[in-house]
Amino acid sequence: MKVLVVGGGGREHAIVWKLAQSPKINHLYCAPGNPGIAEVAECVSISVTEIEKLADFAKKEQIDLTFVGPEEPLSKGIVNYFKQQGLQIFGPSKEAAMIEGSKAFAKELMIKYHIPTAKYATFTNFEEALAYVRLNGAPIVIKADGLAAGKGVVIAKTETEAEEALKNMLMEVKFGSAGSRVVVEEYLEGEEMTLLSFVMGSTVKPMIPAQDHKPVFNGDLGPNTGGMGTYAPLPQINSSMVERIMKEIVEPTAEAMVIEGCPFEGILYTGLMLTKDGPKVIEYNARFGDPETQVVLPLLETDLLDILMASLSGELKKLEVKWKDKSAVCVIMSSAGYPGPYETGKVIQGLDEVKYPTFVFQAGTTEKDGNTITNGGRVLGITAIGDNLKEARDLAYLAVEKISFNGAHFRTDIGSKAYH
Repeated sequence: MKVLVVGGGGREHAIVWKLAQSPKINHLYCAPGNPGIAEVAECVSISVTEIEKLADFAKKEQIDLTFVGPEEPLSKGIVNYFKQQGLQIFGPSKEAAMIEGSKAFAKELMIKYHIPTAKYATFTNFEEALAYVRLNGAPIVIKADGLAAGKGVVIAKTETEAEEALKNMLMEVKFGSAGSRVVVEEYLEGEEMTLLSFVMGSTVKPMIPAQDHKPVFNGDLGPNTGGMGTYAPLPQINSSMVERIMKEIVEPTAEAMVIEGCPFEGILYTGLMLTKDGPKVIEYNARFGDPETQVVLPLLETDLLDILMASLSGELKKLEVKWKDKSAVCVIMSSAGYPGPYETGKVIQGLDEVKYPTFVFQAGTTEKDGNTITNGGRVLGITAIGDNLKEARDLAYLAVEKISFNGAHFRTDIGSKAYH
């Protein structure tokens, strides 16, 4: 088979790396890819939002299956367009991708179908939003309604911080049209976790739970990023909790989307908070999470291609998805200053010193004069597999020590929540 993966970040590197292990694939392409991806697939310089160009390429090269990594092309309707062109593609339709593309759509769906989530209100007017914040007090969560690359969420510890966030989104338009409408939510306390699932209509196959570390500094301090590291599975979360999440949240969500006439087909990401009142949804994504993918896929035993093909042919229900009895930890190395303004163009050293069972998934990199150089906020995801979490964590940090670039920043406490 010939397979095309759309995207060029750490998540896509992990997806391509996993698909490359399938004996059924004889040619893998990635658009636009990155230098790390280029080691396992042929990179094509078409950007993720050039949907017609991507479809033309798929036709010309007789691609059997296209897999979409990032949210932007999904929200722009890449799946709808490919299907109209008679091309096989894995991912949710534009309508189903609204579950991520609009926070308000997702909240309304949860309220309507009694899926547990934080209480909330949506606003387009600054004064009204501020009045709501003052009425409810802090801590409180302010979210840009649209896609803001994982950075449109502010956990305001004080009313002043909340006011500042509302100003940024509604008045100074810091997130463009994504922030022209905001969702103001009650602050949920508890342990955070992510449950990714393969979903085809009302059939749901959960992956193993993972936990991301969003804030930039140790101890969950500083502003939110797109994620500074992850680990999986979660020894502190028992299997009965995962079953409960499936029964109360993920399966009802899939069912709700079918009833609403926009069945979800693809990877559903459910971000959860385990509160004292039980699990509640923080957010949905319409695709693999980044960097959760970098720990979940290395632990997947079943051929990823088999799962995708079974989904598309309506056989997902019958397929058993198997997982390795091991642990994985991913530490993100980011550019100095991220998630604020950061510099790029720094030479990365030590990449070839990292050996199995540790991998480097490249996220924000490019090539220049024969060197791999930094080209993004989150630059590398260093993932290690171990027999247990401690071993995986030690291996990941050993590998991080071997890699360097000017201004490299990483958290040193990834996975430590599992030990509390």
